[in-house]
Amino acid sequence: MPYTKSEKGLLVASGVLVLAFAFPEAASAMHIMEGYLPLVHCVAWGVVCLPFLVAGTISIRNTLEQNRRLLILLAMSGAFIFVISSLKIPSVTGSCSHMTGTGLAAILFGPAVTSVLGIIVLIFQAILLAHGGLTSLGANTLSMAIVGPVLTWGLYALGRRAGLNWKVNIFIAAALGDLFTYCITSMQLAIAYPSAAGGIMASAVKFLGVFAPTQLPLAVIEGLLTVLIVMGLKGLAEPELQEVGFLKVKVG
Repeated sequence: MPYTKSEKGLLVASGVLVLAFAFPEAASAMHIMEGYLPLVHCVAWGVVCLPFLVAGTISIRNTLEQNRRLLILLAMSGAFIFVISSLKIPSVTGSCSHMTGTGLAAILFGPAVTSVLGIIVLIFQAILLAHGGLTSLGANTLSMAIVGPVLTWGLYALGRRAGLNWKVNIFIAAALGDLFTYCITSMQLAIAYPSAAGGIMASAVKFLGVFAPTQLPLAVIEGLLTVLIVMGLKGLAEPELQEVGFLKVKVG
């Protein structure tokens, strides 16, 4: 079956985004890196992620069974996560600051689907780009692909119910979801390496203090980029946005 005009536009856009940023400038850019967390922590964070990944897999299957055309929108959301989370600023030994890109998928498809898209991106980054690692996959998935998207989705749902302007609503939800990801990352690092004076909380505050100078402006940028992407999608994929419930179906 030939692609429609909107599907071709989405396919081309996602391909351009990936090609534009597929080659990293430095392999030192990373999420929590390979081997940085103790083995017990790696296993524990991975187990916590499993229910979300199972729910996300089922949700994706059901979504595509109902409408195969949404595959392009899913791919676009995944490409956005890949591109935006590959642009990293070194921040502290063992990690870095970067945008997450998960807000778009969380708003359109919900946090369960986002968890699956996120772990796929993290696996590709760990294997192909030396970003993050397979041992730290569970920890990175929890912070970037689960907890952050859950907050984004919740804030967006609350803002929509309150009648907040959709652009402002998306900006706030995506930006705060990005910031919350780093709150969780800081806690994960602090649990693994508590401070000798003050323990886990003191260590978490130190990690947050290092992340904040770079992550605050990056969160603002991510919020703005997410708004711009949705504005573009409204022109290219209005039927698909109606299908996922982002836009109301026009009557008459």
